[in-house]
Amino acid sequence: MTKKTVAPELSRPLQIDRVPRKGSHERVVADASECALLAKRFSIHALHKLSALLLATPWRGGGVKVTGSVEVDVELVSVVSLEIFSARRTFKVERYFLPANKLEPNEEVDADPVHDGVIDLGEIVAETVGLELDPYPRLPGETFAESENN
Repeated sequence: MTKKTVAPELSRPLQIDRVPRKGSHERVVADASECALLAKRFSIHALHKLSALLLATPWRGGGVKVTGSVEVDVELVSVVSLEIFSARRTFKVERYFLPANKLEPNEEVDADPVHDGVIDLGEIVAETVGLELDPYPRLPGETFAESENN
């Protein structure tokens, strides 16, 4: 049985052996179709804008450290009122990558494997948004009220 690979919604490959010693500034911007696919992936009403400013620097002889920030402009549905509301969020990024043969299971720093000498900055950005978006969004000031029948 063959393994089915799914193409990421936002892909920006970076070959790690081309990252200069002093680092490489990278900008990732999702287009409208990528935003629509990501909104579906994250189960949110809409993703209008997604951009990131990242710095990739060599790390631990053969690895890469990626730092920076991700900005999103989204429409979310409140879990309290079911109203759709707009929100702008900024998330920090700090990720580490090492070739698979240099990964140590008891490593102090949690590093991801590098596959074929390439990391995908788009997927790093998408994963950051997916992990950082509130899974239970609410309008500012909204709270769950106790039911009078309880």
